[in-house]
This record gives sequence, structure tokens and C-alpha cells, in this order.
Amino acid sequence: MDVNAAVAAAAAIAGVCTGVIAMLAFRWSERDQKRPTRTSLHTDAVLPPGVDTVLSVLRSSAVVLDEADSVVKASSAAYALGLVRGGKLAVEPMLQMARDTRRDGEIRQVELDLPRRGTGRGDALAVSARVAPLGSRLVLLLVEDLTEARRIEAVRRDFVANVSHELKTPVGALSLLSEAVMDAADDPEAVERFAGRMQNEATRLTNLVQELIDLSRVQNDDPLEDAEPVRVDELVAEAIDRCRHQAGTKQITMAATVGSAAAPSADSGTGSRTAVSDLHVWGNRGQLAAALGNLVENAVNYSPARTRVGIAARRVTAPGGDHIEVAVTDQGIGISDKDKERIFERFYRVDPARSRATGGTGLGLAIVKHVAASHGGEVTVWSSEGQGSTFTLRLPEAGATRDRGAGQGLSANGAHQGARPDDTTAYEPIPAAPEVLP
Repeated sequence: MDVNAAVAAAAAIAGVCTGVIAMLAFRWSERDQKRPTRTSLHTDAVLPPGVDTVLSVLRSSAVVLDEADSVVKASSAAYALGLVRGGKLAVEPMLQMARDTRRDGEIRQVELDLPRRGTGRGDALAVSARVAPLGSRLVLLLVEDLTEARRIEAVRRDFVANVSHELKTPVGALSLLSEAVMDAADDPEAVERFAGRMQNEATRLTNLVQELIDLSRVQNDDPLEDAEPVRVDELVAEAIDRCRHQAGTKQITMAATVGSAAAPSADSGTGSRTAVSDLHVWGNRGQLAAALGNLVENAVNYSPARTRVGIAARRVTAPGGDHIEVAVTDQGIGISDKDKERIFERFYRVDPARSRATGGTGLGLAIVKHVAASHGGEVTVWSSEGQGSTFTLRLPEAGATRDRGAGQGLSANGAHQGARPDDTTAYEPIPAAPEVLP
């Protein structure tokens, strides 16, 4: 009896111990399952349903932080901006905003200037950061890059300021001159003199308004909507005709060659010219003529008297397709290295006094740059102070035009079909080709 009681007691004790051990093991396992691991903090499981999908389509850089300020989720743009490093938010002001929002639940927003990573440049990255609570434990940080928007806004402000100044100058001059004319009503010579100056200011104002319209048009319009094959020799001839009067006043010789030209003979001193009408570019004829005309006009305006301005066009073979290069060379004052970086900016002038004397607005080269870019090309400059400058307009060639030939209304000799038989050239012959600076 005592033996049976002892065995029962031992079995009961063993059962109790087993139950206690099993319960402890169950509780321990349950606590381990609830404890967040190092990897679980960086998985999508802790995010509310649908948040991951929403964050993936946002244009802003997104970062989700937990209670320990660890990054739970971050978009690729956030890494690209340098916001996240080593699983932590690397920008202290944003991290402090996240902590404050986690504490009181208020939405906060601030604009910051951050240093760029790895560029070695002194300019900053302008961003707008907005922090909001995401559930009870997480905080969402959205960062918008404002750098480009700020740059555009600065350009707009400068443009408005420059336009206001440029318009105010001739308008103010016209007002003063009109008063002078009224005061000199009894002096015919003075009236004539003031009237001439009023006409100059009116012309300057008209040119400025027209170039503003042209610049707006080339910036906003798609030139390829009205594109057509344009003969380069006709563009060159039109640019020369546009500047012929100014060049004649300063006794400047304008010389052009389109296509390849043979070197001058030592005996005759003259150069031979090849067929010139096989060079074509594809684009808006009006815009291309304005761009080349601006380059030639600048060359004439900035050249001393009794010098030469040359226009040379040629085909350049490139891996991506042939290009047409039109180089305008002058023997003028040249451009310093400092000015070469800015000459294509709107309203920038190398020599403001000379620009006022010639009626320049500072928009001509900006128009050239926009026309070249919109036609898939570029404009470059070589210059040396005291030696002159060479501006090169590089545009893709309308290669299909040469292949289609007759389909575009061109005969075998390059003349337009339907032209008069005695039309042998598209423009007045121009003297020998100029020397093009390197």
C-alpha cells in the first residue's frame, strides 16, 4: 500500500513538473515570436497594408522610420539623395523632425539646403521635407527635390529683371527725346537731330521686342512640326544678304564656301568650288535662317573695319550619322575664357558699350543655342582675344533628302525642278573662301 502510494505520488510530481516545463517552453516560444528581430524591422511586414504600394508610386523620396529611428522602408530616390546611410536617416534636422512628430503626432514641414554627395561642387541641394505619423509606431518622411525648380525660378526672375531694364532704357530715351523736341520746336536742326535719335531708339525697341518673340517661339514651339529639307547654301546666302548693308558700311568682306573647296592654286591665287546644293538639313527654315543670321550679324558687328567674315559649310561623317557644320569666322576682338562660359545666356554681353552702339539686345546667341538644341544639334565657339572667333553650328544632315533626290524636287545638278533654265545658282556668287580659324 505504501509502495503504491509512493509510486502515485512520484507520478503526480513528475506530471506536474512536465506540465510546468511545457508551459514555460510555450511561454518562452511565444515571447520569442513576438520579439522583433533585427531583420524584421526592415521588412514590409511591419508596414500597414497598401503603404508599400503607395510609396512605390510616389515621385517624392520616401523614408519610413520605426520607434528606434531605424529605417523600415526607403525608396531608391532617398538613397540617391543621400538621405539614408547604413539603415539610418543621415540628415539630423529631418531625424529631429521625425522624433518630434512621433512624440506629439503633428505634421511638420521644412525646406533645407543639403550638401551634394561626391560632386566636389559648392552648390547645395534644395529639398522640402514633410513628416507625418504613420499608424501608432511609424513615421513617414517625404522629401521633394526643389533644386531644379529653384534654378528655373532664378532664371525667370533674372529674365524679368533684364527685360524690364532693356525695355525701360529705350522707352526712357524716347520720353526724354520727345521732351527735347518739344523744347526745340523753333530750332529745325535740333528737331532733326533729336528725331534721328528717336528713330534709333525706336528701332532698338522694335528689335528687342522681335527677338523676345523669336526666343519665346523657339522655346515653346516644336520646330519639327513644320520641318522640311532646307538647302544650306540658301541659308548662307540669306544670312549674308541680311548683313550686307552693315558689312558694306564697315568695308567688311564677306566670303562663303559651302561644301568642299580646293585650296588656292599657287599660280592663279583662286580657289575652285564644287557643287554646293547637295548639303541639306532637316528643320524649320525660318528658325534656321534666324540662327545663322544672328551668327553672321554678330561677326560683322564685332569685327573692325576692313576685315573679313567667312562662312564655311561642310559635311562631317560621324558614327551616329552625318552632320552639317556651318562655321562663321571673324577677325574681331575675340572672347575671353571667362566670357565664353556665359555668352549663350540671355541678355549677356561681352562688350555692353559696343552692343548699345550696334543695337544688340543680348538675345541673339541665346536664340541660336535654343534653335540648335531643338533641331538635335549644338553650337560651339572657339575664340582667342585679339585674333577673332569661330562659331560653329552643327546640325544633323537630312540624309534621306539626298537619297530621294528627285522625290524632293531636286534635279541631278542640284537645282530645283521647275526653276528657270537660266537659274544656275541659288544666290549671288561670293568671293573666294575665307580662312577658317582653328
